[in-house]
Amino acid sequence: MTTELEPQPLPSRALQAILEPAAAIVLAWIAAVGLVVHADPLLATLVVLGAGGAFLAGLVGVGGAIVMVPLLIYVPPSLGTGQLTMHDVTGITMVQVLAAAASGVAGHYREGMVDRRVVAFLGSGMMIGSLVGGVGSSLVSSSALQGTFAIMAAVGALMMIVYSGRQPDQPSEWLRRWRKSMGFAASIVIGLVAGAVGAGGAILLIPFLLHVLKLSARYVVGTSLAIVLLGAVMGVAGKLATHQIQGWPALALVAGALPAAQLGAMASLRLRAAHLERLLALFIVGVAIKMWWDILR
Repeated sequence: MTTELEPQPLPSRALQAILEPAAAIVLAWIAAVGLVVHADPLLATLVVLGAGGAFLAGLVGVGGAIVMVPLLIYVPPSLGTGQLTMHDVTGITMVQVLAAAASGVAGHYREGMVDRRVVAFLGSGMMIGSLVGGVGSSLVSSSALQGTFAIMAAVGALMMIVYSGRQPDQPSEWLRRWRKSMGFAASIVIGLVAGAVGAGGAILLIPFLLHVLKLSARYVVGTSLAIVLLGAVMGVAGKLATHQIQGWPALALVAGALPAAQLGAMASLRLRAAHLERLLALFIVGVAIKMWWDILR
């Protein structure tokens, strides 16, 4: 005599979430953070700051370094967990930019959202500028680097405010004729500054692509990520060659930033981040003012 097995009820949504592979990864990451906390308070602080800064950056669509640099300068000393010099900060954020850009550009490339022609002429300029900036940053003082970052951050934040919600118009005939030369020259300048201060330069690059070169909005994010990736490779090379990158702090920042950036990008699809973007821009302007105050006083 056989009996039919009664169908088992499906597990609850909470249990299904726990059984997901991603949940195991998150739990393992939390455990790793716990071990780091026990081993080194500064590394633990970098993991948490990397996660928080990258989540916010992914939420509003700006480069992580523009948020990360001020956090790394001011938060660890405030918590009493340690202090990083400006050269240390620019070195480890450059590594984080490289890892984040490599993680983000793959999906855009698969979807055909990368304009390879624009990447070719802007990416080459970005690589030249970032290498020179990465190497040259070892020859200047921390105050000079901090001042350069403050100017870049303020200009980028003002561009965020001015261009927020504005749609680009059609390119003129003059722009079509000269945009390769103009874009190449501008990418060298952006790369020079970004490579020196350990940033990707996306906060300057995206408005430039949209509102100066008039690139289609559909391709801007993926194309800018590819350009930032090329620049970051050379920026890291320059800073490695001049011994400006500390290995363990860089790994701690990347460990916190990579998963959090993905979560921030996912959250941005569900939230209206326009108001948050403006608040972030004002915050960055405030940070830039404080940096200059610290330098000049």
